Amino acid sequence: MGVSSSDPLLLRAARGEVLDRPPVWMMRQAGRYMKAYRDLREKYPSFRDRSEIPEVAIEVSLQPWKAFQPDGVILFSDIVTPLPGLGIEMDVAEGKGPIIASPIRTQQQVDNLRPLEPEESLPFIKTILQSLRQEVGNKSTVLGFVGAPWTLAAYVVEGKGSKTYSIIKNMAFTDPTMLHQFLGKLADAIATYARYQIDCGAQVIQLFDSWAGQLSPQDYETFALPYQKRVFQQIRQTHPDTPLILLVSGSAGLLERMAKSGADIITVDWTVDMADARARLGTHMKVQGNLDPGVLFGSQEFIRDRIYDTVRKAGHGGHILNLGHGVLPSTPEENVKFFFETAKQISLATAA
Repeated sequence: MGVSSSDPLLLRAARGEVLDRPPVWMMRQAGRYMKAYRDLREKYPSFRDRSEIPEVAIEVSLQPWKAFQPDGVILFSDIVTPLPGLGIEMDVAEGKGPIIASPIRTQQQVDNLRPLEPEESLPFIKTILQSLRQEVGNKSTVLGFVGAPWTLAAYVVEGKGSKTYSIIKNMAFTDPTMLHQFLGKLADAIATYARYQIDCGAQVIQLFDSWAGQLSPQDYETFALPYQKRVFQQIRQTHPDTPLILLVSGSAGLLERMAKSGADIITVDWTVDMADARARLGTHMKVQGNLDPGVLFGSQEFIRDRIYDTVRKAGHGGHILNLGHGVLPSTPEENVKFFFETAKQISLATAA
């Protein structure tokens, strides 16, 4: 494995190399908790402007890199970003998330969707990812990300975020044929988009199936898992060496099923003890996570203890240290700094 010693730490861990310490980054590490981001938001109040004007998105993506030097730098974007390229108009409302102008509820709307042509509809992605790779070099790993079919379908059918997912579940349980057609079209578009991100410079891809945890295990196996597999299989056909991460929010009851998706790395949230997750997933499966984002409101001693506890339970190799979900907007910036400093000083020998 010595040939990859010049590669960044997170990429090496994602490939399964045993390292001196686990690499560390944070989901939503670019965002509202940072003063630099809030200042930029004053100038660019539209989320789509911040994520689709290349120089702005590059600046936002690099804000945590410049402040904390994490081992992963992730594209600043949203999982709904590719939807207009399929003919689904959307916006991202501050504090509310994606809003879909015309929710998809009919067969005609599904039939009218067009294939994704990322070069045409998402040209800014190439500029952003190429610039991020150039900026961080081999000091950090550039991550791309996409939304999974079930979660994107949930937004598009509901029209926005939901607490009950009653509209898409109504569709799933009364008109599954139409929903499966829609999920299939989304899977193919997402795979195309992920491959485009890799071609543009992304070294690892994370698939967010945030709302798949709202499904019962049997419905997860029907409406989420097959389409996660479809995305991952298509990526592997052209980019077999790119590590793939799967995240499902509230996934405690689904870990073993998630492992069947074809992902290389499973993101574990804080509702599962890391030692239990390791036991349930088996030694061959790599993991990411799993600190409660709320830990970052604690004292430095508390934060340090929780980091060491997680790293010790994750064991040697195959662990990327992260939160179980995104950093919360009101998190003290100095605690994020302390989190990264502590994580980088860990030696697996002393944490064991």
